[in-house]
Amino acid sequence: MSAAAQIAVNLPYLRRYARALTGSQSSGDAYVRFTLEAALADAALLDEVNQDRVSLYAVFTRIWSAGSIDVARDGDTDLPHESAAQERLAHITPASRQALLLTTLEDFSVAETAKILGRSPTEVEVLLAEAIAQIEGESATEVLIIEDEPLIAMQLEDLVTDLGHTVVGTASTRTQAEKLFAEHRPALILADIQLADGSSGIDAVDHMLELGAIPVIFITAYPEKLLTGDRPEPTYLITKPFQEATVRAAISQVLFFGSSRPLPTAATRH
Repeated sequence: MSAAAQIAVNLPYLRRYARALTGSQSSGDAYVRFTLEAALADAALLDEVNQDRVSLYAVFTRIWSAGSIDVARDGDTDLPHESAAQERLAHITPASRQALLLTTLEDFSVAETAKILGRSPTEVEVLLAEAIAQIEGESATEVLIIEDEPLIAMQLEDLVTDLGHTVVGTASTRTQAEKLFAEHRPALILADIQLADGSSGIDAVDHMLELGAIPVIFITAYPEKLLTGDRPEPTYLITKPFQEATVRAAISQVLFFGSSRPLPTAATRH
């Protein structure tokens, strides 16, 4: 496999990681683009990113950790809720969350994550423990699940509930999803891409986002089809079949950016 082909295979997943890390498509894609440009301008760096997926992520991490780069804002490139993420980037995503995303969302081993972050495996284990503690201390929020496979829907509902959040409802079609959204106005949405009635989960969510800025985690068996970088795309994307730890990490990262709101009290519910 040529160097270009090797990078191309891993690029969609690096975009996924970068977007989850920054909470924004435009920021995540900008860091990926800058990484590739830096590699093309430096033969030694290019050799490194061509080695394997771990090395590519390691180079990206060094560039990410070096500080912010200028991100060109293209009008409505980001989903509406992502403006909050831009402010939170002033406080760079801590190493504990980087370790969590690498071992869950990207499925790297502890040893591989250690190489990517430039730390020892023992240090990575400590970072992961810190991240888990942060998850346990997060505020509860209301979640809408859009999923047409009953067993997966039940798994997601159990997982979300175990994290201390409230599931306002589970929808298997766009019509059901829009009805539940109108009734409950959840603070977070977990959405499958393809729904039971043949409609698109993305289309359903797009309609909801017209009514308010809400973070969304999409779930799909084919993430590479949505991670081309050519158009506005999901910031948070989980691959089927998923590990529960991956969903937990994604929810935690959404809450890290402060996009969700606390559960309303009985007095404030409508």
